[in-house]
Amino acid sequence: MTDVQELLLSRIRDVADYPEPGVMFKDITPLLADPAAFTALTDALAEVVERTGATKVVGLEARGFILGAPVAVRAGVGFIPVRKAGKLPGATLSQAYELEYGSAEIEVHAEDLSADDRILIVDDVLATGGTAEAAIQLIRRAGAEVAGLAVLMELGFLAGRARLEPALGGAPLEALLVV
Repeated sequence: MTDVQELLLSRIRDVADYPEPGVMFKDITPLLADPAAFTALTDALAEVVERTGATKVVGLEARGFILGAPVAVRAGVGFIPVRKAGKLPGATLSQAYELEYGSAEIEVHAEDLSADDRILIVDDVLATGGTAEAAIQLIRRAGAEVAGLAVLMELGFLAGRARLEPALGGAPLEALLVV
């Protein structure tokens, strides 16, 4: 494990039985509150932007906004929020996806993405991969190229990577931590 990984992991708090009994929630708020850890995280994700040649960062609501915006600034590229349905004004593209119990929908402003864009999707956690898979579909429908997906941590036991690798079509999936 690298020094950066050790720092990041040391600032993630486990919260037992949240949001329901039997779940071990990974709370990143202590990491965000620590300027050294947050800077290390931002720098590490900005390196992924550079390695993938991304021209824009897409952040997934809501913690993907917190991580993605400073990463885009650090890398010198644009930032695009992908929001829950009904949260963006103006013309949007939407993508529905299935949840464990029901369905959800995400949206992006139609004019924010073009065929000239290479998009790195940024989020805090890769769990089952449903939201990220919907974002991949949405980005491609907008005509942009998916340069990759980068997350702070991957919950390896939930097999989201196996679900997403075919959807990514060879674009990299980078997790700074796998827990």
